[in-house]
Amino acid sequence: MANNLGLAVKPVTETPVEEIERVAAWINTEEYKELNFKREALVVAPPHACQPLGAELAAHAFEGSLPFVHGSQGCASYYRSTLNRHFREPAPAVSDSMTEDGAVFGGQNNLHEGLENAIALYKPKMVSIFTSCMPEIIGDDLTAFIKNARNKGIVPADMPVPYANTPSFNGSHIHGYDAMFLSILQALTEGKKVEGRCTGKINLIPGFDANTGNFREYKRIFEAFGVPYTILGDISEVFDSPLDGTYRIYPGGTKLDDAADSINGKATISLGPFSATKTYAWVKDNYAGKHTAIPMPLGIAKTDAFLMKIAEITGKPVPESLKAERGRAVDAMTDAHQYIHGKKFALYGDPDQLIGYVSFLLEMGAVPYHILCSKGNKKVEREIQALLDSSAYGKQGKIYMGKDLWHLRSLIMTDPVDAIIGDTHGKFIARDAKIPLFRFGFPVFDRVNLHRYPIIGYQGVINMVTTICNKFIEVVDETCEDRFFEMMR
Repeated sequence: MANNLGLAVKPVTETPVEEIERVAAWINTEEYKELNFKREALVVAPPHACQPLGAELAAHAFEGSLPFVHGSQGCASYYRSTLNRHFREPAPAVSDSMTEDGAVFGGQNNLHEGLENAIALYKPKMVSIFTSCMPEIIGDDLTAFIKNARNKGIVPADMPVPYANTPSFNGSHIHGYDAMFLSILQALTEGKKVEGRCTGKINLIPGFDANTGNFREYKRIFEAFGVPYTILGDISEVFDSPLDGTYRIYPGGTKLDDAADSINGKATISLGPFSATKTYAWVKDNYAGKHTAIPMPLGIAKTDAFLMKIAEITGKPVPESLKAERGRAVDAMTDAHQYIHGKKFALYGDPDQLIGYVSFLLEMGAVPYHILCSKGNKKVEREIQALLDSSAYGKQGKIYMGKDLWHLRSLIMTDPVDAIIGDTHGKFIARDAKIPLFRFGFPVFDRVNLHRYPIIGYQGVINMVTTICNKFIEVVDETCEDRFFEMMR
């Protein structure tokens, strides 16, 4: 065989069907799992995103804030499209579009020109700048670049311009969120602390949470207590605004004045201690009032702890309406426990969510069996292990830190479970293993409106119980013999 130039063309070699089938069966074996867990230099399907994506979520969460990517346009498109696909809402952000010349000469000209254009066109109240890989690799000095922009009059003197270094090649979305969130609070609260002043408000730091329903639930809980509050980093309107025919480039977010005055608050509660670690450490040193970091209120026990903390801080009793909600949640668990009791689950996700999932499953008498965290630390592992040790249902559970979804596939194919809890990326494993995937977390691309259903609080307990148990009932209906196809389950 030859082409028009007379050169020999190597024929395409087809892989025999028998070889495809052999390999497909081999990757489900203990032998392959052992080899899989020995790899060190390769990561396959990591269940986390990169730092700048988390930084963009934080940047969106404040009033009139324009996320600004110092880096290439392609990177910015990835962050935006990921948020677009999860929320099915616009995620407007800009980039200074660094290219090859920026990689050689530095990106200051791109940054200055981009800032000038963005401020003129989009009229933000705040520009939140974060980096992608290219400027991090070449060592761009954001501090100097932004100072020079102010000196040139490109940035108005009174406009906050928080910025964060968020290299994509280390950490994950939770670390980028933390870095950007911290910078925003530092910029907005600078010079705002007033000795002896107290706003009377409770500040809430939710950490990286892409569930708008959770934010609405936090607000409802505070309103039930009748206490003033400030949700720091509020995405509820940003990514769940009404469709009324009017496009709003900045549809919501925490008011800048409220964020600035939060430094004088009565107390600050951090509910995402592992996705706001640096932020909380800074808050403890700089904010007035009490400070506490507790787990996300996922499940009954952790919701109880959250409500009791509010009661302790405010001196107010837990409202009767919330006590009634608790009773309904416990009733829902009791009615449904037989459908989940003893079932084994594989879990993966961010540390704060994982801790909540494990706590919830143990309360239901289910078994958190394979627990995988790609970007956790020893403290996360100890906290999860303590939960497992506290319950008879946790004795079989095993934690896998720093592992990816290809590791999880090997675990599930060699040591099966009944279901998986995680984001959309787990659907391929679920299909191979022929088990359900319960889509809690971020991102969820292949289902609609899940981000509007809270999974925190007592209502979140009901939502999770309902979702999981009804799916197990559906599986029975879809697979049982005709003689067992019953009206009652």
